[in-house]
Amino acid sequence: MTSEDAAVPPVPQPVLTPLTASAIFLVMTMRPGAEAAVREVLAEVPALQRTVGFRVPEGRLAVVASVGSDAFDRLYAGPRPAGLHPFRPVAGDKHHAVATPGDLLFHIRARHMDQCFEVTTLLMDRLRPFVDVVDEVHGFKFFEVRDLLGFVDGTENPTGPAAEAAVTVGSEDPAFAGASYVIVQKYIHDLGAWNALDSSEQERVIGRTKLDNVELAALPPNSHVAVNTLTGPGGTQLQILRDNMPFGNVGKGEFGTYYIAYSASPAVTEAMLTRMFVGDPPGNYDRILDFSTALTGSLFFVPTTGFLENPPPAPAARASGPQPAQPPARSAESLGIGSLRGRS
Repeated sequence: MTSEDAAVPPVPQPVLTPLTASAIFLVMTMRPGAEAAVREVLAEVPALQRTVGFRVPEGRLAVVASVGSDAFDRLYAGPRPAGLHPFRPVAGDKHHAVATPGDLLFHIRARHMDQCFEVTTLLMDRLRPFVDVVDEVHGFKFFEVRDLLGFVDGTENPTGPAAEAAVTVGSEDPAFAGASYVIVQKYIHDLGAWNALDSSEQERVIGRTKLDNVELAALPPNSHVAVNTLTGPGGTQLQILRDNMPFGNVGKGEFGTYYIAYSASPAVTEAMLTRMFVGDPPGNYDRILDFSTALTGSLFFVPTTGFLENPPPAPAARASGPQPAQPPARSAESLGIGSLRGRS
């Protein structure tokens, strides 16, 4: 069991926050001996969100911290989340979903970039001696929630109770009820090749009209919409929650989509990725991959707020082993923001 009180319903991290206009995605690996410092910072993440969010209440700041498979074993003793494992690469005949390093993921969202930037700065002030940032992406809203291919993104996201069910671990893994899983990939688009297609051909690739976002009546079987529609036993549609964001660097000719998918089980997202990259039947891969290349791929566990703030013990070898020297404290508390844990 985790250290959360079983009599108190677990409080999820803000996975279900509505889409925002700005986001930072921060993927890190932990250096040897960093476990104690990382545990301490993770425990302060909910307080960090409260203190920075309080400064701009209408900013809708949300900070979600997630832990990779290897990092979980280094940080926490006791049972493991049932679905947690390293990201599994997917190799189709033409396209590949690669696996890349990642021990920690911070998904930081707000209406404006200033709050995202402030949270990232405070996190890195504390974590810099103990981690290496392997990917940092600053995302932005593009017109009416469109991607850089020009199409509306996230139309099929579940809402309300359906969204909560799609992303929340339940009785199937009671020690981690209220938690979630998340898979991230960084896609780069070949806009030259994409823009060489006329609008009607682009619509056949996506499976929706470009202007008004209506699903095509005659849906090509290798369209993005068709390939990503997954049904379970009894024909029930299996759902995940995406919070994708465009990003780019115009000077470098870099235009992309940061794919981030939350789910109650990574198996659902993994099945979608297999359909995208391999095809069902094999060869019927997602045609969008002819124009979009996955540069990264990582899987993380999203603990509840209570798990972060009151974690289980550290593994015995880690708890008793030597730790690297701590940097000078910025204040009395680890993140330099005052003692905010437990305050309303």
